[in-house]
Amino acid sequence: MDYMELLSVLSRWLHVAAGILWIGLLYWFNFVNIPFAGTMDGDTKKKVVPELFPRALYFFRWGAAYTWLTGLILAALVFYHGGLMFDQGVEGWGVGSYVMVAITFLVFPGYDMLAKSFGKDIRVFGAIAFVLVAVMVYLMVTFGHFSYRAYVIHTGMMFGTLMAANVWMRIWPAQKKIIGAIKEGTAPDGTLAATAMQRSRHNTYMSVPLLWAMINYHTTTTVAVESWYYLLVVTAIGWIVVSLMYDKSAKVKGF
Repeated sequence: MDYMELLSVLSRWLHVAAGILWIGLLYWFNFVNIPFAGTMDGDTKKKVVPELFPRALYFFRWGAAYTWLTGLILAALVFYHGGLMFDQGVEGWGVGSYVMVAITFLVFPGYDMLAKSFGKDIRVFGAIAFVLVAVMVYLMVTFGHFSYRAYVIHTGMMFGTLMAANVWMRIWPAQKKIIGAIKEGTAPDGTLAATAMQRSRHNTYMSVPLLWAMINYHTTTTVAVESWYYLLVVTAIGWIVVSLMYDKSAKVKGF
């Protein structure tokens, strides 16, 4: 029995299942709950929020954790161990590739600083983020010498790492305090609510290009080209779709 292949299959299965749980709840929070929450009065919130949100946030944060962990296992098996990081004829691991992999997983402090400085205006922050993503992809190709599949999946892992870090380090800590305040009948700290909302919104925008990266194996033969900017086009399209979904969610009404 090939135990490495079995581990790969099980990790892929768990990765997809956990990802569905995580991203599904992310969309529920942003496209369903946020518009609905605005219709609740104080007494209703005091009854509903302490019962509903801890349950939803439990599966939300652990879905994020297991998606990220199984994604890391898959990256190690398929790319680092499986030899798919570089195209044929490329020398292989070097300073550039190690640096780009390290940045992929250590980018949160830089993102966090930018989000605190420019995150209040989603358009300004989005423009800055798009430029930085373009630079990151360009460096993966030219400095890290990643293959098509490698730079797509590492861009996705960068998004996934930022999203998981947002869940555990910004959204969940803020929501615990918000839920506690609502349960006690006091007004939640507006700064905490703004942070949780901002990072959840950022995660929603990052989720669509992340999903593209997760299926990159199936895009290799259809859209793999020498021009790396196709990934940026997908990212831009994904962000436009999310913006349209936010507009639509504000217009959908209950009976």
